[in-house]
Amino acid sequence: MESRQQDLLDKEALKEVDEDVVSEVDLNNTVTEEEREEMENELLKLEEEITTLRQVLASKEKRQLELKQKLGITPLSELRQNFSKSWNDVQTSTAYKKTSETLSTAGQRTSAAFNNLGTAISRKFGDMRNSPSFKSFEDKVENTVSNIKSKVGGARGAGSFEEVLSSAAHASAQDTPTNSVTESTERSS
Repeated sequence: MESRQQDLLDKEALKEVDEDVVSEVDLNNTVTEEEREEMENELLKLEEEITTLRQVLASKEKRQLELKQKLGITPLSELRQNFSKSWNDVQTSTAYKKTSETLSTAGQRTSAAFNNLGTAISRKFGDMRNSPSFKSFEDKVENTVSNIKSKVGGARGAGSFEEVLSSAAHASAQDTPTNSVTESTERSS
């Protein structure tokens, strides 16, 4: 093992002369001078063609703008038309159709579920109203209403619960006129 390490240490590093040789190697030297001239000429021609094409394009865009102005086509109308076309493309896409069908089915199922829930709740309220507990509560409310009617209305005929409450509130307001006077004098103080 020691001899192996010694061999690695004894190896000489790259000499300066070797480094100079490596740096002198030109990777672009594989192209002859004649080929290089041809490539430079082709590059110049391409650049000229690109410049010409840009000028032609600018001229055509200017003419396009003039024609659009004469036809009354505004950028806003183009935007609307593009939006309408895009929206139409979306609506005709398979993904949109599948999503729409799925949401429609889900909506129908949700509606049916709420309908069933409403029916079940109505049935439960009906069952509850016919229960002995509710009948007892209903009787107590009717007795209370009758008592209020007899105290407020005296000999008058029976009325609805709302009429009884209204007349009770009216009678209460007439029985205590001094309260309203007292309240108004307290507010002004």
